[in-house]
Amino acid sequence: MPKMKTKSSAKKRFKMTASGKVKAGQAGKRHGMIKRTTKFIRDARGTTTLSAPDAKIVKSYMPYAR
Repeated sequence: MPKMKTKSSAKKRFKMTASGKVKAGQAGKRHGMIKRTTKFIRDARGTTTLSAPDAKIVKSYMPYAR
């Protein structure tokens, strides 16, 4: 059986936590910051963990992520 391939786009965008959750950058911060509230920009700093349905999809892209 050949090795499975990891999706290159996924390995650049996501990291796995020690407990097996998927860590990702916050969405909605690329452009249009003028119309966003200060509270939104402040709350969207750093990274977040994906919801269970989204994490399941991303984990299928990264078969060897620990």
